[in-house]
Amino acid sequence: MVRRHLALIPALLLAGCAAVGPDYHVPNNAVVRAPEAQGAFLSSGGATNAAPLPDHWWQLFDDPVLDRLISDAMAANTDLRVAEANLSRSLDLLDARGADREWQGSLAAETSYAQRSAEAELQHVQPPRRQIYNAGAAFSYDLDLFGGLRRGIEAASADAEAALAARDLVQINVAAETARAYADLCNGGFQLDTLGRSITLQEKALALTRILVKNGRAASLEIDRRQGLLEAVRARLPRLAARRQNALFRIAALQGRVPGQADGSLLACRHPMALAQAIPVGDGQALLSRRPDIRMAERRLAASTARIGVETAALYPDIRLGASIGSTGAVADALSPLTNRYGIGPLVSWTLNRRAARSRVAAAEAQTQADLATFDGAVIRALREVETALNSYSAGLQQQADLDHARDAAAVVARTTIQLRRGGRIAALPALEAERDLVAADLAAAEARAATNDDQITLFLALGGGWNPPR
Repeated sequence: MVRRHLALIPALLLAGCAAVGPDYHVPNNAVVRAPEAQGAFLSSGGATNAAPLPDHWWQLFDDPVLDRLISDAMAANTDLRVAEANLSRSLDLLDARGADREWQGSLAAETSYAQRSAEAELQHVQPPRRQIYNAGAAFSYDLDLFGGLRRGIEAASADAEAALAARDLVQINVAAETARAYADLCNGGFQLDTLGRSITLQEKALALTRILVKNGRAASLEIDRRQGLLEAVRARLPRLAARRQNALFRIAALQGRVPGQADGSLLACRHPMALAQAIPVGDGQALLSRRPDIRMAERRLAASTARIGVETAALYPDIRLGASIGSTGAVADALSPLTNRYGIGPLVSWTLNRRAARSRVAAAEAQTQADLATFDGAVIRALREVETALNSYSAGLQQQADLDHARDAAAVVARTTIQLRRGGRIAALPALEAERDLVAADLAAAEARAATNDDQITLFLALGGGWNPPR
């Protein structure tokens, strides 16, 4: 009899080579397959090139302090710690799923001093009291003939890969937000210095105006006008200083620190970050394979597709090979032919409620359609974000160039008026006005540089760099 059961195993295993449910592949109608999504970006200009984006894009700024800040954030950021824990959990669940394909076993042992019920056995003689026991071991192996376990492992594997992509997405955001906070801090310092120069010139102009009014060479209302201009410039100081301090606190939080642990030495940065080369952006095909949010959406689609097979397998019988051995009875007869027992043979279970099983299959298929829409949306959003970031960056560079030209023209006027003043050909106040115009042009250019830094970081974030892709 045992040999007859064992002879069935090869046939059953061969029958179990095919798994029910659809085999996963990226759908032909998915947006990611569209030719328009694979080529060069529409909005790329002279400030960018088609070279591949480096893994650590922030190193393009060639700033060791920025490199250190991002490295510290990657090591201690709390959101990254959560993402790492979620990834570890997914890998553990995958391991647990894989264990379902192995032999399952259990051991049990119990003993008690007992008396059976006479009336339960339709007797009127009191049964004897005795020490009884039950001990045994049972083993089973699921043949997984219809692939339910295999599809479950596929789904768990895809879930783990989605968790990995989610971790990579957090890395991207941590790197970008650290760079953005550092850029705000440095640009704020540069703007404070420029604003300080403007305040100094406004104070000189106010002092000179008071002299002119005192000597009857200007109306007294000029003092009020100059005072108003000075206060308007000074009014910008508190908010600008607060923005720098807030940027410092943001850096500390990104590094997993409380505000009291912020590194105050970072406030020494007073120069905007600058790129020495055009931004490498690659193309659409590289973007779609690089961005973790797209990879995460695609892996979730793969997981939901595998779950269709899991639910479809429930429509078919579940067949296991089982064996058990043990001993049950009175302790006095322990391990004797009277108490020993064993069994071997297939175990079959089959859910007869077909309606419930088919409804779960339909629900899994509907989830797949939802995940496909999410996948398409992630692709569309990624391409839109890159195109809009490229447009904004190009416009910002043009604005910065125009403001730099205006600043250069104001510098020429300021130098000329200073020379004329030294030669006695113009009064002091026009010379101060020319210098004030130069400082105002410097402020506008400084604000444009800050906006350009923000546009650069937004573009890098949209391109999805900042993590090490699988090779």
